[in-house]
Amino acid sequence: MRSARLFNSNADERKRARKPGFRLLLWAAICSLLVGVTDFGQPVENLLRDVRNLARKHPASGEIVIVAIDPKSLKQLEKWPWPRRHYASLTDNLVKMGAKQILFDVDFSVASNPADDKAFAAALERARPKVTLPVHLASDPVTGKHAELLPIEPLRAHAELASITVRHNFRGEIRRLSYSSTMGGRTYPLLATKAAGVSSPEGESFPIDLAIDPRSITTVSAVDVIQGKVTPAKIAGKTVMIAATAAQLGDLYLIPGHTIMSGIYVQALGAETLLAGAPLSLGWLLPLLLGLGLASVFLVIRDIRYAAGYVGALAGLFVFVPLVLEDQRVHANIVPALFFLLAVSGCLTWSSFKQFYRARGSVNAISGLPNLNVLRQETVGGDFVLVVAKIHNYAEITSALSPEGEEKLVEQIAHRLSMVSDLARLYQSDEGIFAWLSHAEEAQLTGQHLDAAFEMFRSPMLILGSQVDATVTFGVDARKDQPLASRLGSAVVASDDAVREGLKWKQHDPARSDDIAWKLSLLSQLDQAIDAGDLWIAFQPKMDLVTRRIMGAEALARWDHPEKGSIDPAEFILAAEQSGRIGKLTDYVLAHSIEAAASVNRQGIAFNVAVNLSARLIDGMSLTATISQLLSKHQLAPECLTLEITETAALAGGGRDLDILKDLRSLGVQLAIDDYGTGLSTLDYLKRIPATEIKIDRSFVEAIEKSRSDRLMVHSTIQLAHSLGQKVVAEGVERPETLEMLSLMGCDVAQGYLIGRPVRIDQLERSLAEQRKAA
Repeated sequence: MRSARLFNSNADERKRARKPGFRLLLWAAICSLLVGVTDFGQPVENLLRDVRNLARKHPASGEIVIVAIDPKSLKQLEKWPWPRRHYASLTDNLVKMGAKQILFDVDFSVASNPADDKAFAAALERARPKVTLPVHLASDPVTGKHAELLPIEPLRAHAELASITVRHNFRGEIRRLSYSSTMGGRTYPLLATKAAGVSSPEGESFPIDLAIDPRSITTVSAVDVIQGKVTPAKIAGKTVMIAATAAQLGDLYLIPGHTIMSGIYVQALGAETLLAGAPLSLGWLLPLLLGLGLASVFLVIRDIRYAAGYVGALAGLFVFVPLVLEDQRVHANIVPALFFLLAVSGCLTWSSFKQFYRARGSVNAISGLPNLNVLRQETVGGDFVLVVAKIHNYAEITSALSPEGEEKLVEQIAHRLSMVSDLARLYQSDEGIFAWLSHAEEAQLTGQHLDAAFEMFRSPMLILGSQVDATVTFGVDARKDQPLASRLGSAVVASDDAVREGLKWKQHDPARSDDIAWKLSLLSQLDQAIDAGDLWIAFQPKMDLVTRRIMGAEALARWDHPEKGSIDPAEFILAAEQSGRIGKLTDYVLAHSIEAAASVNRQGIAFNVAVNLSARLIDGMSLTATISQLLSKHQLAPECLTLEITETAALAGGGRDLDILKDLRSLGVQLAIDDYGTGLSTLDYLKRIPATEIKIDRSFVEAIEKSRSDRLMVHSTIQLAHSLGQKVVAEGVERPETLEMLSLMGCDVAQGYLIGRPVRIDQLERSLAEQRKAA
């Protein structure tokens, strides 16, 4: 082959770019200001800070001791809530052991047994002024109203008061704490600031040092303190914080970078942060101005490639410096500055790339062969077969070669290909793809040629004294009625299919194009199927584990395509959700499910139907009205409809979304949290969403016989749900042993193939009728 290059592209690569102007800096700065003002980059900021916290991880100071009302304490004393004589004993014993101060994170806003209240008040008076009791704002999850909760008068008369009110972000994380809060016209220090003994600037907040390991905070069991089993040395001179930590009591928060823990650990981490010194927050504007000043240096650099590298290095510096600053308790928000630097660097890099691409023109920079863009633009007369040879380990080979070695490699590849076919012109891409056109008279010999070529490539190539093995397959497109650009893509796909199927070469199958066309038209065909009635609803039975009778079913969409047969629900439901076109499908399922449930209930059979509801629909303005109209039209009681909330990870759980869920509950509709246990935020949803039941994901249910951790998770979830007045549905029940174990755990409802497979409503009605006769 010709090894001479068509032109010297390297010379063009070395051309100096025109110096970028002021406009790039201006637009990047404006966009970065918007990022800072709107807090748009806060999730990235939090992620970077979590990574730095991981690098800075260190133990607590040891000045804070948590006295935990843990499962051990609940078991050995009495059921919750405790009689206040226990708190009196706890206070007296801590004072005797020399506690520096004692801070409670326990609600004392309601009077209890008068004798117990009097005993606790006397203990507080004896300990005065060491004891601090909590005040906080309580929110009704349904009405949203706030109430100020203070300890009862006999108790607060002998103790200091501190606030335990904290606020979390949209992900349920607590990253900052206020020094104080105001309630009823009075300002109270936060429990954390009280514990640290610092002043409480009104209206100000500070970032929690989340690099402190909460597990390193000394924790003792409350029952051990009451029974005198804790050595005084653990308590003497320390600040003691008392709170309920047992998971079943529900005071749980997501501590970023760690795990879900009791709220007292948030206060303890806040106190530990302040004990090390008040943090200084620089905000985001100062780092942005610094980045703007440093990045402007690129205006004096003439070569864009060097300017891009310089600005990119500055971005790396802005990632490293905060790590050092945070060790000195100085916090800065770097995302706006980082966004600015990366935007500038990215634009410069893109400009450099475009210049390089223009310099390359239409040839491969190393070999001088015409590239695939030239092939796509060719005008071919007559009949030709398009052939592609793909070297699958091309990148691996070239990474070990110099540019001279890569040129020699291409020469040998082209030489071997030319030995088995008449290559009028060979085209090459940077990814190890070579293409050529074979004349029609050679078409019948193409397969033989490619078999021979494959065998030839089994022998290693000698490149600058080293042997190199190339892995090659071939793809062929023999169509005459398609443009070369389309045929080229099809031939490349065929070569990839060949390597997956263990073939030497493969010809493009037009049926594959039909399959791609089907996927591209799936959503429009789904809409047509709904209108034409090709969709139908299957109902999977749900069993009441107490009565062992079918009490309802989950509605599942099924699609029988007239040409392709049964379509996998995961395929069309996922496509509808991702494209934002799930509404029409959901309306269809709701209408038919409510109609079917109403029909069953009119026969005197109590029957509940569950319908999956995408989180994308919860912010819809007409959702409540639509469901209300359907229930009224078919005369179905609202409590016979359960809406299962899917995609909980995408649900904010607040604002308009939460209002709509409350409206649905007010309507009487049941709400279920679906796939419980698979997301990080499900505990937070359980607290805030007005759900009536939770569905434990099948991945946990299937493993309860073999996995102790899954068994404990399922059991604890059932207990927690029951304590909140919610039912539990276990899905994926396929074995009698699993069913019996769930029954022993107190699970309410089971669903799965053991109970029944999804069937049409008429078949389910017959089963319900037989069940009724058998009773």
